[in-house]
Amino acid sequence: TLKGSSLSNLGVPPGRGSCPLTTPLPFDLVYTDYHGLQQMKQHMGLSFKKYRCRIRVIDTFGTEPAYNHEEYATLHGYRTNWGYWNLNPKQFMTMFPHTPDNSFMGFVSEELSETEKQLVIGGKASNMAVVYGKEASVWKGKEKFLGILNKYMEIHGTVYYESQRPPEVPAFVKNHGLLPQPEFQQLLRKAKLFIGFGFPYEGPAPLEAIANGCVFLQSRFSPPHSSLNHEFFRGKPTSREVFSQHPYAENFIGKPHVWTVDYNNSEEFEAAIKAIMRTQVDPYLPYEYTCEGMLERIHAYIQHQDFCAAPGPAPPGAPALQSPFILAPNATHLEWARNTSLAPGAWPPAHSLRAWLAAAGRACTDACLDHGLICEPSFFPFLNSQDAFQKLQVPCDSTESEMNHLYPAFAQPGRECFLQKEPLLFSCAGSSTKYQRLCPCRDFRKGQVALCRDCL
Repeated sequence: TLKGSSLSNLGVPPGRGSCPLTTPLPFDLVYTDYHGLQQMKQHMGLSFKKYRCRIRVIDTFGTEPAYNHEEYATLHGYRTNWGYWNLNPKQFMTMFPHTPDNSFMGFVSEELSETEKQLVIGGKASNMAVVYGKEASVWKGKEKFLGILNKYMEIHGTVYYESQRPPEVPAFVKNHGLLPQPEFQQLLRKAKLFIGFGFPYEGPAPLEAIANGCVFLQSRFSPPHSSLNHEFFRGKPTSREVFSQHPYAENFIGKPHVWTVDYNNSEEFEAAIKAIMRTQVDPYLPYEYTCEGMLERIHAYIQHQDFCAAPGPAPPGAPALQSPFILAPNATHLEWARNTSLAPGAWPPAHSLRAWLAAAGRACTDACLDHGLICEPSFFPFLNSQDAFQKLQVPCDSTESEMNHLYPAFAQPGRECFLQKEPLLFSCAGSSTKYQRLCPCRDFRKGQVALCRDCL
């Protein structure tokens, strides 16, 4: 809650005056969450508009541009209880790299020293499994999987209960109740397997388990979970489709540490258990979740992200001095021309740009990943021109400029090209079978997806 001195530090006018403070603010950045943002807006009056470029919002589920732009969200059915703040989408900072439209902040997971790693490797019980889920509801209806798992492994749980052991937890499970973090770590250090039953989504526990030498087994979702079919995502400012309980673990870590299988197929589930028992893994923590990795990333953001500066490249239709792109030798995509010195202040550096015309119905997030790259929303303004379409040899019979989170894009019937009119709506997320989106991609550092190779 905001009080006295913090209110004056935030540029809140004294009394109930509506004039903003004229003295400079004593801070450069404010890290807050959606509730803090609401409070700041209530208290700061006119000052909020002036200083909101200095705010960074910690946001667990991510906020896509279509939900962030108030007018657009209201007109097109993207209005939710969250979002609609008209911030630069990069001001939202997420726990996992959901959509590159936001900044991936992450967190620090504990890393084992070399000595601890050796002790963990030597002390593993090859037939011990720990179930992910402190709530009894997570175990409901899972008797079939637990029965199969129990044929091969001793199963441990950490389900909270006051007096009665929850009936959802079978008698053959050794339930430790809610454990303090150090004791939970000790349990993970002994276990071979950490198994998820579909909920909670995207928590820190699977990373902790993998860092303590466990294999993480999770269910594949078919169809994927989203705001269309799942209560958890309803009302969140994202159209994201989640294909497993922990998409980061599936996409950025993968086998041998992470196995994602169809739990509706008993044979596939049982085969995975048998294979995992034969698989030897060492403790592993992705660099971006180490203390050093997080500091490196946050340092780069503080040094380079400036949302208070004047807008960058010219609006659509403005004449370019010199085209910054060339068609790649294999004619599949655009690259930044070597001899051009455009965008000297761009970060990430503009020369890491690669641009593709995605297939119809494909989001830029996925189109870039298809090429082993990451979508980079700050590069959209460079592509938002007729020149980019011409260089890619896209046959535009007409070119319009409109507000739409899927633009720039090409519509095959009618051979229409569309440019983006509203910079806040440039979005890596979002797709429609009607459009082929023009997508800006960049390379990234292995283990540090937020940063390109030349970003430090």
